[in-house]
Amino acid sequence: MRPRLSIDVSLLRPGLRLAVGLSGGADSVALLRALAERSGELGLVLHVAHLHHGLRGEEADGDLAFARALAGQLGLPFHEAHVDAGATAKENAETIEEAARRLRYGWFRQLMASGEVEAVATAHTRDDQAETVLAKFLRGAWTEGLSGIHPVIEFPEGLILRPLLSTTRAEVEAYLLALGQGWREDSSNRHLTFTRNRIRHELLPLLEGWNPQLREHLTQMATLARDEEAWWTAELARLGPQILMYGRPVRGGGRASDNGLAPSLSMDVGRLAALPPALQRRLLRSAAMQLGTTIDFPSTEALRNLALTGRAGQKLELAQGLRAERTAREIRLVVLPAAPAGTGAAQPAPEYTVAIPGEVAAPAFGLRLQIERIDTDEIKDRLPSAAIATLRNWRPGDRVRLRYSSAPHKVKEVLERLKVTGSSRALWPVLEIDGRIVWMQGADVEPELGIRILSASLEASAEHS
Repeated sequence: MRPRLSIDVSLLRPGLRLAVGLSGGADSVALLRALAERSGELGLVLHVAHLHHGLRGEEADGDLAFARALAGQLGLPFHEAHVDAGATAKENAETIEEAARRLRYGWFRQLMASGEVEAVATAHTRDDQAETVLAKFLRGAWTEGLSGIHPVIEFPEGLILRPLLSTTRAEVEAYLLALGQGWREDSSNRHLTFTRNRIRHELLPLLEGWNPQLREHLTQMATLARDEEAWWTAELARLGPQILMYGRPVRGGGRASDNGLAPSLSMDVGRLAALPPALQRRLLRSAAMQLGTTIDFPSTEALRNLALTGRAGQKLELAQGLRAERTAREIRLVVLPAAPAGTGAAQPAPEYTVAIPGEVAAPAFGLRLQIERIDTDEIKDRLPSAAIATLRNWRPGDRVRLRYSSAPHKVKEVLERLKVTGSSRALWPVLEIDGRIVWMQGADVEPELGIRILSASLEASAEHS
């Protein structure tokens, strides 16, 4: 009896012109072989697609040759393209992984836009799902992040399908071995400089020592989170128009348009206060998204505090040019345009010093930081007993080491990745100890010294506005 691989056929329909993204690795080879074997039964019109990322030199050339040969062996149309992921990552201040993924999906969309195929299937497995959910959790993702890899992604040009999300990597390799089908090994999958590889080879095996069912539980969490997000999306579509208001209020009732100024969204603070905290957060984040920005948990909580306990006239400056203003009855969100070139930058904020442990209020940044020591045996000697921290504005040339990053990044590049622009970019706080930046607003900094920042909550103040 021929071996068979479990595929989610509910994602497929007869007559579908489907390209399989074939990297040459075990997962994608197994998906291609399984779909090719069942293409007549399922009524699929199969193609093969391989993207050369311009990385790994001769090894990547070998992957391309392998993919081309396998497509020829199966008698399937073959599509290929070449990109330079390394140069793109450097140009856009991205990691190699981020650039490669963006280029890959961009090419898939081009392929679908050409009309030759209607959808692209990628070979993400249950193991990939578990790794993704854990990585998102480590980064502090919201529920939508914990939904992980979705079975279907809809683009205007077509669909990205993941028929192997319920299949394990072990099942994939067992299937290929039973077929006698070889595959390619990507040497970069062993490099622990990449976050996903550290999770795959170090963290997940360690955690499975505590719970052998962890991968299954993480994939279940993804399903739950995905369904929760679908419900919230529908609920916000229903409630949002009733609560989110464009423009400014005018005397006598009604609202006036922004008249060519930066668009704004407002909420009545009384109505907002009457809602459950979960819905308050969702509405504030939805408003920010409708204005083209995203906000993290501390920023969302700062907005809630401003709305529920703030005073008229208070303001908050958040990432990506987002400003919140409190009036007597409303909280108003607006995205300020970037200052035109040549108009001059904002004056640098004053510097604030604090002994550790200690607390510092910095009204120029709208911040209050509480810092304490961590006196575990492993790191208690990393920090001098009389250490002083300085909260200051970032400067050209500053570098910061992000969590799970192999090398320090320029603060300028991190701000670009955070999409911080305009006046917010000119006034962005970092915390320095002994010449080393140990905290940066909005960034996940590698904890190298023996400190813990208990809070970094934004506060509105007259000086900050």
